Amino acid sequence: MTIREIQFVPDPILRKVALPVEKITNATKRLLDDMAETMYQAPGIGLAGPQIGELQRLIVMDCSRDDETDELWQMINPVIIQSSEESSILEEGCLSIPGHSSEVSRPNWVELKFTDKNGKQQEIRAEGLLAACIQHEIDHLNGILFIDHISKLKRDMIWRKVLKEVRQT
Repeated sequence: MTIREIQFVPDPILRKVALPVEKITNATKRLLDDMAETMYQAPGIGLAGPQIGELQRLIVMDCSRDDETDELWQMINPVIIQSSEESSILEEGCLSIPGHSSEVSRPNWVELKFTDKNGKQQEIRAEGLLAACIQHEIDHLNGILFIDHISKLKRDMIWRKVLKEVRQT
């Protein structure tokens, strides 16, 4: 497995819509494994294809809070098919916007369909942190960042800090 370079804002690839994966190949499986390795190394709890410069509808997640057991999800072409009307607010950060976070309101639960690494169709219902992570990563596949879900004032504050950091490097 290979650690991939994570793309940071304001890289324009983070605002592009990822393309569906038409066929699961060995390269697709390697890419998912590379994404997982990159996510764990970062460290983070989720990573989407565009975040490593790959415009493919691929996400990996592990929301377990325990270093002893991994709960790795590797999803191809994930689609939310239903979500709750009730919402929860959780603190979110992003590997593509390091050092910045904000509270984000998202549906409490989602029902999701996706193809797993072995080509099998899956359907799950996720709640809590896993539901928020799924929504966050699928947003990445659609060119949306967590800062798009917060107030303009908070978003502008983060952008100013990010742009200052980019100028300094």
